[in-house]
Amino acid sequence: MTGQVMLALAIAALLLGLRPAPAAPSARPLDLGLVWSGHPVGFCLLTEGERQFVAFYDARRRLTVAARRLDSRRWQLVRLPETLGWDSHNYVTMAADDEGYLHLSGNMHGAPLVYFRTTRPWDITTFTRLPAMAGRNEQHCTYPVFLRGPGGRLLFTYRDGSSGNGDQYYNVYDPNTRAWRRLLDTPLTSGEGQVNAYLHGPVLGPDGYYHLCWVWRDHGGCESNHDLCYARSRDLVHWETSAGRPLSLPLTRSTAEVVDPVPVHGGMLNGNTVIGFDRQGRVIISYHKFDPQGYTQLYNARLEPGGWRLYQVTAWDYRWDFQGGGAIVTEIGVGAVRPQANGSLTQSYRHPRAGSGAWRLDEVTLRPLGPAPSRSLIPPELNRAESPVPGMEVRWCSDTGRDRPPGLTYLLRWETLPANRDQPRATAPPPTMLKLYELKAG
Repeated sequence: MTGQVMLALAIAALLLGLRPAPAAPSARPLDLGLVWSGHPVGFCLLTEGERQFVAFYDARRRLTVAARRLDSRRWQLVRLPETLGWDSHNYVTMAADDEGYLHLSGNMHGAPLVYFRTTRPWDITTFTRLPAMAGRNEQHCTYPVFLRGPGGRLLFTYRDGSSGNGDQYYNVYDPNTRAWRRLLDTPLTSGEGQVNAYLHGPVLGPDGYYHLCWVWRDHGGCESNHDLCYARSRDLVHWETSAGRPLSLPLTRSTAEVVDPVPVHGGMLNGNTVIGFDRQGRVIISYHKFDPQGYTQLYNARLEPGGWRLYQVTAWDYRWDFQGGGAIVTEIGVGAVRPQANGSLTQSYRHPRAGSGAWRLDEVTLRPLGPAPSRSLIPPELNRAESPVPGMEVRWCSDTGRDRPPGLTYLLRWETLPANRDQPRATAPPPTMLKLYELKAG
């Protein structure tokens, strides 16, 4: 499972959970240019106030950044000295700090850190490559993520190492010195040279805790995921179990709290573990694994008095027997449990036979009660590929900005062939147009 796939699942869950009812998109989508379509890889859309930025790979696979003001339909384009190969892990991500300096990272899979920052606020023409952040453990980087922590501090996290042998590091940015340093003196999670953790979160919950879940993986084959684990923190520095017992860092296989001891070859996949909450604010981890008959089922693990309780959500008669390395095509997806304004709980899903959508859940049993009303802002016709090339699929990218105009949602749309386990194809399809859609809610 790749970072791109994890992002795609998160975006799909977000789009299913958007409210209120669908509304027509803007009459004219805004074209950015032709983009690479030989395989899926994640782009980045960042709206901050009246400014908007997009990072993507163009038709020649060059890393490109676009900028505009929201009152303009013209894009300013800058190309950075990075070129995409065939690896779907190599998504690109951006963030803006409190002074308006832009930060960009990506195109890494077990590779030296790729990090650019502008030398002037909001000015993409001043993007400059910096050779290091903290300066240590930056030679084998994967899965870069910018996020905001307590007090709005800008953080950066990534994996150092490889599948089956990796540690997770967190950096924090100091706007006064415009420099990064380690948030923690140790990795947050360490595979101790034998495994690595695939994390979801940290997710800030209604209880004021940051919640984190993960699975361990023994080697490059995705079938070797095992042991769903959990930790929480008030400040992302001091961590504890669900019962409040302090945890020493780094979190390892021997010290982590296990929510569900799913074994190797147990049907659990990294990227398909997500955190949600019920109406009482209780944390729920959603995932899939094999049931006693060997079929793949969705499960919800809820933290209740006395500990974790596991609820089987589905009764499907289908086994998704994934295995091997590289970016795989995901057959089954699961969204986070979300409380709705009408008092119900909803959860999105995707299945090769049962279809996709969302259902309402019984709050006591966490079993489906029936379909939930569609919350997607995307008209169905936009989910159909326009390219005449067989097998092309629609890709979406949601907005990661913190300061967006109220009532508006921005999305990127383009088309690619499906994942190919990071291997080159004999021929690549023609590039497709990257489009920005503006959708108005209500």
